[in-house]
Amino acid sequence: MKAVIFDMDGVLVDSEPFWSQAEQEVFTSLGVPLTEELCQQTSRMTTSEVAAFWYARAPWSDDVSMFRAERRVIDRVKSLIITSDCIISGVNNLIQDLKSSGLKLGLATNAPEEIIPVVLSKAGLEDSFDAICSSENEDRGKPAPDVYLSVLKQLNVTTSDALAIEDSDSGIKAARQAGMKVAAFTNGGRNRFIEYVDALVTDFSQPDLRQFIFA
Repeated sequence: MKAVIFDMDGVLVDSEPFWSQAEQEVFTSLGVPLTEELCQQTSRMTTSEVAAFWYARAPWSDDVSMFRAERRVIDRVKSLIITSDCIISGVNNLIQDLKSSGLKLGLATNAPEEIIPVVLSKAGLEDSFDAICSSENEDRGKPAPDVYLSVLKQLNVTTSDALAIEDSDSGIKAARQAGMKVAAFTNGGRNRFIEYVDALVTDFSQPDLRQFIFA
């Protein structure tokens, strides 16, 4: 293995609940009736896709544009990340170990680009990644492979030499479509996966993950 590419939300920071909270707060304040079933669908979308999704179902006042609604979600998530204890246990040590071993490190996220420095600063990982890409700058977000392909290109490594660490079905599909091996982070068993993966990671301190990477 020459490179490891990390997802961000749910892998570096336990921020998935923040996106759900912000979505609920912002769109219900605009009069949108949210349901658990539909929120399951939006959990796999980019923020711009989420805003468009809810507007198509329950258009709100023209006083608040879709862009403004999206901004409110992003700003709320940033605030929650900054003020919460949300760093995934063990991930910082894993990243430093991989970097000191000479592996190239990438970050591939569906989150908006402006969220990335907030997370990296929170985790103390500002200078840890050799390539960072957001689906915001791609034609398609995960589960399409675009963001992974962009990171691979920046790292100048082939798909067969790279491992993705993901925590969601859509992320796993994206990495798979890019031709990569995938380790699924279960976060202590909280996440369950249907899609085939190459390794399961319950926590980042387990030696099996390092053995798999350096095999």
